[in-house]
Amino acid sequence: MNSVTTSIAVVILLPVLYKVYQYLHWIYRTWFVIGTQVNKFPGEPLKWPYGNLHQNPGFNEKLNGYQKSMAAKYNRLWRMWFGPFVPFISLCHPDTIKILVKTEEPKFTDGNAGYLLAEPWLGNRLLLKCWTKVEEKQETPDTSFSFWHPQELHFCLQCGNRNSDEKSGQQKDRKERALTFRRIFRLCTLSIILRCAFSYDEKIQETGERHPYAVAVLDLSRLMVERAFNPFVRMSKFLYGLTANGRTFFKHCDYVHKVAETVISQRRETLQENPDALEDRKYLDFLDILLQARDEDGTGLSDLEIRNEVDTFMFEGHDTTASGISWALYSLAKHPEFQKKAQQEIDELLADRKNKWIMWDDLNQLPYLTMCLKESMRLWCPVPVISRQLLNPITIDGVTLPPHTLFDINIIALHHNPTVWGEDHDEYKPERFLPENINKMDNFAFLPFSAGPRNCIGQNFAFNEMKTTIARIIQRFDLSVDESHPVYPRPEVVTRAIHGIKLFMNPR
Repeated sequence: MNSVTTSIAVVILLPVLYKVYQYLHWIYRTWFVIGTQVNKFPGEPLKWPYGNLHQNPGFNEKLNGYQKSMAAKYNRLWRMWFGPFVPFISLCHPDTIKILVKTEEPKFTDGNAGYLLAEPWLGNRLLLKCWTKVEEKQETPDTSFSFWHPQELHFCLQCGNRNSDEKSGQQKDRKERALTFRRIFRLCTLSIILRCAFSYDEKIQETGERHPYAVAVLDLSRLMVERAFNPFVRMSKFLYGLTANGRTFFKHCDYVHKVAETVISQRRETLQENPDALEDRKYLDFLDILLQARDEDGTGLSDLEIRNEVDTFMFEGHDTTASGISWALYSLAKHPEFQKKAQQEIDELLADRKNKWIMWDDLNQLPYLTMCLKESMRLWCPVPVISRQLLNPITIDGVTLPPHTLFDINIIALHHNPTVWGEDHDEYKPERFLPENINKMDNFAFLPFSAGPRNCIGQNFAFNEMKTTIARIIQRFDLSVDESHPVYPRPEVVTRAIHGIKLFMNPR
């Protein structure tokens, strides 16, 4: 009997002891291995148990100013502690950022990482995947992303022109009232990505400014950020699910999953009914390629893997571009002298045409509009921060940092670093991106789509979509700012205006 009791005790205690060992090892690694090296860098004073968390204003209108002040104070990087157990380094200068982004170090997805908070929504695929060498063969082949090549972008431009015209047509008789652009263009870009990437022609813009998918994505982004700053539910999916916010989050996850599953099932049905359907199509969209993708053993992606890719593309392909378009139009409305120059460029390009659509060959004929768009993306970067976690040691400013060290590539701070962009970094100056100024610029000074092997694979699509939409809007309308409506940027998963952006659209 004693031997049985002893055996049971051993079976129970061994896993407990192993968990205790893991926890103590993690504490040792965090405090004495990683923390010791991280603390060699400059940073704000620490206060137990907050670390530097009490100094951070949170995700509100003050956060942009906080990041800018840190860049002005520390120039290259600074050290922070997120509570007592999460030390990390925030990079804000091209010289320090390039050391990290040139590597293949993965996103921060260990333990209670911020990126993992999106996993119930986006799954462990394109946005969140660690992409180790062992796992490469299991991923979608590189040819999957031929969707973004110029030939296929002809079709995408048609979608962008058509959706811009639909949105412009809806607004032409509403010039008396300022319009909330963020909501408007979430619907526009969602419709574009559904049409281009998935050939799914749902009449989203006709349903109004509160389409359930756009609302769900906005709420998911907000709830994920709020959870990240709540230590009581950050580490436990179970505890989070017991809260009102958690129930809303998972309800929205179920909804966006059903939208993706509908898109996939409809395409599967089409291909099953007509296996030769793809041969008759001029362009293959992203979903076609995912459904056909096979590894070297002939195994395709599972339904769940395809759904995760579709969810990621529908989120990344519409929310970030909606942010970029909204801030670019706000910048042009706020600076009518630059708006007029951009309009003149577009008018001259389209002067002899009956059809005013922007075509593929036109994109390189709009240098001034390109400068304006890049400058707005510098001031109001769609994705404000990117996180990375080391797999291998790297040395920055003479300090060697061990594996598991966390980094923020702080794009807000980089784009407003006075040692990079000058003391006038808060001013809107499209001429910063004149060819002669670009030639003097460090390649890592402007990173709206990140850089290196982990840059945004959809950046050509996103940039051309934004350029096409903006060109069609300002070619048809004069934009002006609603001075009674203050605009405050709030960095979340993407950069949003807290109360939206309101502009007047007056037909030209």
